[in-house]
Amino acid sequence: MLGGGYERFNEFAAAGKKLAALHLDYEKLEPYPLKWLEADDIPLSYRVQKMRLSPDKKNIIVNDSLTLAGIPPEVYNYRLGNRSALDWVIDQYQITEDKRSGIKSDPNREDDPDYIVRLVGQVVRVSVDTVAIVNALPKNYA
Repeated sequence: MLGGGYERFNEFAAAGKKLAALHLDYEKLEPYPLKWLEADDIPLSYRVQKMRLSPDKKNIIVNDSLTLAGIPPEVYNYRLGNRSALDWVIDQYQITEDKRSGIKSDPNREDDPDYIVRLVGQVVRVSVDTVAIVNALPKNYA
């Protein structure tokens, strides 16, 4: 490796190590500090029926009692295929019922009621940190 290739390799290796730790231990991460907007007239609930994004994609409506605000725009730059990780979580973590069998799927956890809300914060953290690590990599590595 000529022309500083070894140093660049080390930068990529260090970034890979950070990314591996971030992605493997995401459930241990402190959630991103989203702002909790609680309804005044409805008791706080973490229960998710079907989350949705606000039109400006800055907020997630968890349910009638809770909205998570302050989603940073760079979250949408970390993608799993053709959509962001956050979009994937919003789509997957909802109550569904199979029309043929009538079997219901409920991602809410009775033993850990704020699991989904915490997961959203952790996915936002992983997304923001992943984008920052990747953007910090050398642009010219040939």
